[in-house]
Formats: sequence, structure tokens, C-alpha cells
Amino acid sequence: MSRVRVIHGWKNLPAGDRGAALAMGTFDGVHRGHQRVIALAAEAAKGLDVPVGVITFDPHPRTYFHPDQPAFRLMKPDQQARALESLGVDILYVLPWDPELANMSDREFATRVLHDGLGARHVAVGFDNSFGKGRTGTPLTMRAYGDELGFGVSIADEVVDVHGEKFSSTAIREALREGRPEEAARILGRPFAIEGEVTRGRQLGRKLGFPTANVFLDDYVVPKFGVYATRTRLPDGRKLAGVANIGVNPTVDGVTEPRLEVWLFDFDEDIYDQVIESDLITFLRPELKFGGLEEMTVQVMKDAAEARRILGHRAP
Repeated sequence: MSRVRVIHGWKNLPAGDRGAALAMGTFDGVHRGHQRVIALAAEAAKGLDVPVGVITFDPHPRTYFHPDQPAFRLMKPDQQARALESLGVDILYVLPWDPELANMSDREFATRVLHDGLGARHVAVGFDNSFGKGRTGTPLTMRAYGDELGFGVSIADEVVDVHGEKFSSTAIREALREGRPEEAARILGRPFAIEGEVTRGRQLGRKLGFPTANVFLDDYVVPKFGVYATRTRLPDGRKLAGVANIGVNPTVDGVTEPRLEVWLFDFDEDIYDQVIESDLITFLRPELKFGGLEEMTVQVMKDAAEARRILGHRAP
């Protein structure tokens, strides 16, 4: 459980929930570019002797404006809170992206939400941040509002890799959809992970010699369908090597909703209804439709051997 305090909303907050140095953005993924913005907020918080806060929005503005687009989330709220805690964040402000907020001008947002509602002492934004209806607010606009309303403003420079490419959530999604989890991890600063409750399936894998824990993808970005070497965290903190299929398992009829089916090596405990989190380490092969269960089982065993080799996990 994260120790970051999560506050939903921005209206009528008690004094103890106001007055932080804030990093503002959607922070889906909390990638290396986001981390630069949060570091600026943390630096300001230290000088002001106030908490470090992060502002994010729920639902994501993209979901609000384009509800029919494919799922694209990189994190669930609990994962986001844990990532923020590791960066020294004290408070996560989850602002409801509703018609009121969506229709605010940039001046209204700075005045009503940041100044009046959250009592911001400082606001850190990325170099490409925009805010207000029509995305009219810019980092320089924010700086002007800060001067007027009495809060400091810092602007994070663009964070790029050795090739000059910007670290971005879009690039992470593209990498995952193309089956390049190592590239996603490079931008994130850690592996992309799917978290969810283990659901009861047909238990076919157990009968075939490779019991799997099944987790639905929900509104995560859907990685390339196929087989991955994985490391999975259990609720008690143990981290287990494994191999997982992401997709709809076309060899078995009746599966329509994409899911992660992970075989945890050398593990035989009941974890139904528990929440696990699986890191995608390496893409091994695309999802295939086999001629039968025997052919599928032979390939799964080959996949497992390759995953063990990659993860440095020997069979007992």
C-alpha cells in the first residue's frame, strides 16, 4: 500500500490539504520526462518547507473527449501512487475531469483550481504543458499567472534520449503495441507492468501442465498479442519469474476479451482473487493458433525454456 495521500477533488479542502508545491500533468506512466517535472516540484517544496503534490485527472482528458478510442492507459491508480511515492511525492490530487473543469479557461483554472482550491505555493509543468479550454494555457502563461496570484512556477526542459528523441507516453504505447517492451522500459525507467485480480478460468493450463493466473487487461493499452518473459509480484512481495501469453488464446474457443495468462515458474499456490502485477520483460513470439492442445503444449514448454534462459531462472 502506497503512503502517498490521495485527495479527490479541489473544492473546500481543509487547510492541511492545501499549500503544496505541485507538479501538474496527466503522468500516465510516470516516465522519465514526468520524473523531471516532479523533481522540480520536490526541489521547490524543500525550499518552501511544504509537501510535494502531484495533480492528475480522472478520467484522463483523452478518454473524456474521445471515449471511442482504443484503451491506452499505462497505469492503474495504485501503480501510479506507488511510482509517485518512490519519487518523494506526499499528496496526489485526483481532479475530476468533468464539464466544469473541461470548460474552464486557462485563467479560471489557475485562479479557481490552483490558487483558490489547492492553495498552490509552487507549480511545476513540462515544457509542452497546456491547460484550460482549448488548451490555450502554456508554461509561459502559467508563469504569468503565478506572478499575479503569488505562486512560483518552474518549467521542465524537454527530456530526450541519446538520439534526441523525446521521452513520451505516446512512444511507450507505440513500443508496447509493436512488441518492444524493452523500449517501453527504457522510457519508463522500469518495466511496463499489468496489474489485476486473478480470475478463475477453465483451468485448462493446469490440466496440461502449465497452470496460469489470468488477469484481464481492462483499460490498459493492449500490448502486441503474443508471449512474453515476465516477472510477477505477489501481494506478499515475492517476485516470480514466468512466461505469459497476452491475447485471446485462439487455440481455445470462447475467449474474446484480451487477457494476460501468466505461468509462474515453480509455484503452486492458490492466488485466485488476489491482485498481482506482471512486468513484461521480453517479447518471445506472436500469438499463434495451433492445430490442437498437444501442439500448443509443446510450444508453451519451448517458450518457458526460453523465458527461463532470458530471466536467468533455472528449472528445479
